[in-house]
Amino acid sequence: MNLTQFRFEVDADGIALATWDMPDRSMNVITVAVMDELGTIIDKVVEDAAIKGCVITSGKETFSGGADLSMLQDLGRGFAELAKTKGEAEAMQVFFDESRRLSVLYRRLETCGKPFAAAIHGVCVGGAFELALACHYRVLSDADATRVGLPEIKVGLFPGAGGSQRLPRLMPTPDALQMMARGEQIRPALAKKAGIAGAVVPREAIVDTAKAWIRDGGKGVAPWDEQGFRPPSGRVYSPAGMQIWPPANAIYRRETQDNYPAARALLQAVYEGLQLPMDQALRVESRYFAAVLRSPVAAAMIRTLFLSKQELDKGARRPRGLPPAKPATVGIVGAGFMGAGIAYVTALAGMNVVLVDRDQETAEKGKGLSHKLMSDQIMKGRAKTADRDQLLARITAAADYAALKDCDLVVEAVFEDPRVKAEVLAQVDAVLKEGAILATNTSTLPIGGLAQHVKAPERFVGIHFFSPVEKMLLVEVIRGAQTGEKALAVALDFVRALKKTPIVVNDARGFYANRCVLAYVREGHLMLGEGIPPAMIENVARQAGMPVGPLALNDEVALDLALRILKATKEQVGPDAVDPAQEALLVRMVEGEARLGRKNGKGFYDYPEGGPKRLWPGLRDFQTMPRDPDGVDVAVLKQRFLVVQALEAARAMEEKVLTDPREGDVGAILGFGFAPFTGGPLSYIDGMGAATFVGLAQRLADVHGPRFRPGALLLEMAKTGARFYGPAGDLGQAA
Repeated sequence: MNLTQFRFEVDADGIALATWDMPDRSMNVITVAVMDELGTIIDKVVEDAAIKGCVITSGKETFSGGADLSMLQDLGRGFAELAKTKGEAEAMQVFFDESRRLSVLYRRLETCGKPFAAAIHGVCVGGAFELALACHYRVLSDADATRVGLPEIKVGLFPGAGGSQRLPRLMPTPDALQMMARGEQIRPALAKKAGIAGAVVPREAIVDTAKAWIRDGGKGVAPWDEQGFRPPSGRVYSPAGMQIWPPANAIYRRETQDNYPAARALLQAVYEGLQLPMDQALRVESRYFAAVLRSPVAAAMIRTLFLSKQELDKGARRPRGLPPAKPATVGIVGAGFMGAGIAYVTALAGMNVVLVDRDQETAEKGKGLSHKLMSDQIMKGRAKTADRDQLLARITAAADYAALKDCDLVVEAVFEDPRVKAEVLAQVDAVLKEGAILATNTSTLPIGGLAQHVKAPERFVGIHFFSPVEKMLLVEVIRGAQTGEKALAVALDFVRALKKTPIVVNDARGFYANRCVLAYVREGHLMLGEGIPPAMIENVARQAGMPVGPLALNDEVALDLALRILKATKEQVGPDAVDPAQEALLVRMVEGEARLGRKNGKGFYDYPEGGPKRLWPGLRDFQTMPRDPDGVDVAVLKQRFLVVQALEAARAMEEKVLTDPREGDVGAILGFGFAPFTGGPLSYIDGMGAATFVGLAQRLADVHGPRFRPGALLLEMAKTGARFYGPAGDLGQAA
């Protein structure tokens, strides 16, 4: 056999070993070439009477991250081109056949008559895990790095190569649905307990264990292909089944607000498939998968959350020609919640940390957050005591700026006040070694002003982390007018070393993410002033696709902080830069009612001890003319929430705060949860077309005010038919 993606050998017992090891790739992914060679291997195993069975394993450090989703770009383009020349019916048939090619291949493996086993170490997800499920036996290494799962839902798809049918035939239906609907990756011990894995052994034994299963008579027949098979949860139409499906549908509605076609299709494929023999079930899955694959939602999510995110993670915006930088020692100035969080993720990435605050006690308290977070991981079985000890050993708490003298990078993370930051930056700058990079973690303050307080502004850069640092995936790297290429490269490399996604934004008040967030929160404030019921504001925001309502979000970030930002903006930019109705609301909440948000247990919500939060009844006193909810157009409220943020994203592009639409969309979803089903605010505009979007915005402006007026860039795009991304027919318009 002429193989390049796999190595193939047969041992003295007649057991084949197919080692997946793609050349010039750090991780195996499923491509057309991989599918072709896997088909060749299946044929060889079946045709050679001397071969008893085959083990599939990886020659790399991890098994596989699944399919190369860039293949889907070709499918979408191919459909569009074929539809023009051959007609839509023929194009759809070709699209359907190609979209289920992997499913057909895996079924061929499953029914070939000889046993296949998968020997898995490291990550095995998506289409790669579907390959493992099609094998007749699975052996997982017991390493911490080993995970299996079907995360397709996170990019607008669902498992379409048999995963939606095999998983609920191996484990109880509710567990399988939850695993797929959440895109969960599970550990080896849980996989064994759930019946997904046949054995969990040390890494060095996975291949031998898989071979032993074949040698000892392992059957080349899947359980569902044997007479009398019953799924773990029984039949769909049974008393047990009726305990599953009504709640599953209710949970789907609650969690997705019916915004995600893939989640709906997943439920339908599993529900219908469990009532059919496997071959028919797989065909049902394929039909739903092809329909979802052609949806604008899937196209936008794949582009933003897979392709664009992957490109940014790999350094798409990094200055070229500069050597990689991973600071050996990083200084963090300010041991409060943000600084302590930055210290934790930095130490977790293997770098030494010097955590400085005004006194030793405060610095040690900041270090204590790392102890707490690691202890939480230990309690969950995700870390060992030795891991915590090693991490804490990398963090030095200090009360003297002189402790920063050997740092390669220092991140200032003190109170969000320009005077305080200026004073601290000047003192830190005085002790830095030659060539060290100085960064500020600021959420709103333009770094051009802060750069005036350092000796070498070309070594000064903004690194804006989001809270809580250990959970949030996005970091804004802010480039000031004088920021040099080296400072930018070091900042980007540092963020990537933390396994976070960086976006580069040019200096401006609020940068990018916070501009959109503040516009979203302001819309909630203004709706409250219009008399719209608070519960309706919050619920409709979630229906629009936002993860949390604007009032709850404001409580999380603190009402007094929002007021402080408003006052600073008014002072530095002018009174026209703030909305007087919003200012009056915040002044009354903070200064009149002492309601600061979650941090003092009372904001737009009350936070009773030991109970769930609930909207503060006193909000009704803020509404002079409460509106009847039945008279409020929910569709318009949804539009207001999304359009006001999309307009801000477009303004950021127009003002060159953003220069790459990928960063606008990835940053919006990862940074503040902009409705992921849209692909991000710029994809949201592209999805309806600039002319349609401009028309919608202008109608909203006529009724709700000038904040909805589109800028010059959008007006020009509406006139010319331009898009933020490529031409219509590209991935964003695969349908």
